[in-house]
Amino acid sequence: MEKLRCGWCEKDDLYRKYHDEEWGRPVYDDETIFEFLILESFQAGLSWYTILSKRENFRKAFDHFNYKKIAQYSDQKVEELMSNAGIIRNKLKILATITNAQKFMEIQNEFGSFSQYIWEFVDGAPIDNNPKALSEIPATTEISDRISKDLKKRGFKFMGSTVVYAHMQATGMVNDHLESCFIRK
Repeated sequence: MEKLRCGWCEKDDLYRKYHDEEWGRPVYDDETIFEFLILESFQAGLSWYTILSKRENFRKAFDHFNYKKIAQYSDQKVEELMSNAGIIRNKLKILATITNAQKFMEIQNEFGSFSQYIWEFVDGAPIDNNPKALSEIPATTEISDRISKDLKKRGFKFMGSTVVYAHMQATGMVNDHLESCFIRK
């Protein structure tokens, strides 16, 4: 019997695997949270599929999303990334990644972990929206607005409310799997 999934992921096996194994599952480790923050920030203005299909290239180009290394990137490294056809070559987003790595560590120092900081916005537990149709899934919420505002105040770049909400979905802070999706069962 065919598994019923959220309709957005039926494009191909890459999308289905991401949906089935990652999307909407709670993530509490800072390394994975940072990876999704970076991928989501590069996604701004593009499709998630574009980013997902380049994910391994991003992983190699950005030192496996090691924020401690990224925070130290030099102008030479930025130029190297700008010549890497395997990633999105947007200088503002590359520079934002370096800034975001630095700010990420500042939050870790303040809260003990970035996970502690970000999950506090949802009281430590996923919000279950229980949508019946894709049209019921919002692009932003009051909580993503608050997180975005706080991240920007702390110096983060490319962290608008839509990017933040997508991050919340990816890391399981919200569960937007459709009622009919097999993941719910």
